[in-house]
Formats: sequence, C-alpha cells, structure tokens
Amino acid sequence: MKTSWRSASLVASAAAVLALTTACGQEQGTPSSAQNVGATAVAGGYGTSTTAGAGNGYGADSKDQSAAAKPEVAGQLAVTESVKLGKVLTDGAGFTLYRFDKDTAEPPKSSCDGACATAWPPVPAEGAEAAAGVDKALLGEVTRADGTKQLTIGGWPMYRFAKDTKAGDANGQGVGGTWFASAPNGKKATLAALPGLSVRNDPKLGQIVVDKNGMTVYRFMKDQAWPVSKSACTGACLEKWPAVAPVPASDTKGVQKKGLMGFTRPDGVKQMTVNCWPIYTFSGDSAPGDTNGQGVGGTWYAVSPDGKPVGAAK
Repeated sequence: MKTSWRSASLVASAAAVLALTTACGQEQGTPSSAQNVGATAVAGGYGTSTTAGAGNGYGADSKDQSAAAKPEVAGQLAVTESVKLGKVLTDGAGFTLYRFDKDTAEPPKSSCDGACATAWPPVPAEGAEAAAGVDKALLGEVTRADGTKQLTIGGWPMYRFAKDTKAGDANGQGVGGTWFASAPNGKKATLAALPGLSVRNDPKLGQIVVDKNGMTVYRFMKDQAWPVSKSACTGACLEKWPAVAPVPASDTKGVQKKGLMGFTRPDGVKQMTVNCWPIYTFSGDSAPGDTNGQGVGGTWYAVSPDGKPVGAAK
C-alpha cells in the first residue's frame, strides 16, 4: 500500500403534537438548527467479507501487508462523527481505530497475531494522546506476544485496518462479525438513538431533516400545505415513498415547531408534517446519510428545518 498512515490527510403521537403547534397556513417562524462507516459482515474467520475481500482470510490481501511492517504512532486521538456509526475514534491522521471481539478488556489481551496483525496493524501505545471527547484515564497499554506495547482504550486493544487507505475510511466495520470501529470509550461505535425528527448536516445539501433512524426526510412538490395538509402521493407512490408517522413535538430537535404536526390521510394513514408539508422517506435509501431521493422526477426534495424543499428550483 503506497499511502502511509502518517501522510494521510484529515478528511474529515399526533394529538400531543397538535397541542404544541399552530394550525397550518400560519406565517412560518425562524428555522432553528441542530447537528446530527461499513462493510457487510459475514460469519467466521478474522475478517473475510464481500467488501474487504477474502485475500489471506483476515480481511486484507498480501499487497496490504506493508501496513503492519512499520507501525505508525497514534498521535493525537480524535473523535469524528459518522453518519452511520455515530462517534468514532480515530488516530492523529484521521484513520478509524478498531476493536476485536476475540480480544478481552479485563484483563487487556490481544488475540490478533501473525497474519491477523498484518491485516489489522496494532496501534502502538507510545505517542498516543487523548483528545477532546476522549477520557485520558481510559488510555492504557497491553504487552503483546512479541513484547511490543499496544494502545488500549477502556482495556480494549486498538487496531487499524490495512484496507483503509485514507482518512475517514471504515472498511473494517463488521468484518467477520468480530471487528468493529471503536467509540471514544473503547466500546463498539453505534449510532446513538435519535429523536423522532432531527437535523443533519449533509456535505452536499446542508441542513436537512432526518427521522429517528437517521434516514433522510423528503417533500413532494405536488402536495399541499395550506389551508390543510394534503398528500398527492397514494397507492404505488406511497410504497416507494413511505409516509413518516407522527411524532410529538417534544421528540424533535432542530426542526421548526410552527406547523410541526400530524394529520390523517384519506386512506387512513397518519402522517407527519414539517411546516404543514407532508413528509416521507425514500425506499431507495438503504442507509443513514443516503440522499438518493433528492431531485427525483424534479418533484422530490430533502426537507430543510423550516420545511422548505432543499435545492428545488425557485
């Protein structure tokens, strides 16, 4: 692998709702805002996956083995926000750090040696520094079978993955059902429970509304908001663009409260609105962060915190 770790750059309920909001058709308020990585896992082995490649059976091919030949120091650790995994621990160069389920934290012990350590280079303990969001008391070390000292977080030995070639990559997530990106406390990184509706900063679209699963929320330009909310998406359309169910205003974050309510469609389906506009998710989005529905047919657009269609022609 030609890219070294050191040279990589930093990439870097409807009634309750109605009681808390105003009727549709009122003047909209000022929008508010809020802030809101992975291979398919397969069982067995140390890291065979359809994404990472079978290779030597550890998730990396022989051509990736140079990564373990000269271990790079972790440097200043950092916490990055992953759309799919939440808070993820990275090294000073922005590379994802992993933990191995076959290791132990009490006491700290690494079970990854030989070819495994080639595919998953252990992170040296020397030179590692805690960063904001990382409890310094959780940093430790474990002596490996070869006598070297490996960094531990919360007792868990830390590794990089040979197939991560640039900062921000997390190709090792879920590999073999045993390798997972590390959270700042050494536990497995997971997407924290989100409110019913919240706001995410999308790198291309800016601030957009997402549901409790982190899925992008959309508006249909053929719908109606005033004087009453009305959806023009029925039948097969509703199968492709599922209606977002009503959520209490108290279970939202960063979304404009005025016009934030639910309504019952003629087909009996209860649907949520933002600024009185019916909202949907898209069946073509398979993971949090996807925005495959953006601009479809020139009528579907992601929703801004004030209910406007992001990127729609004015």
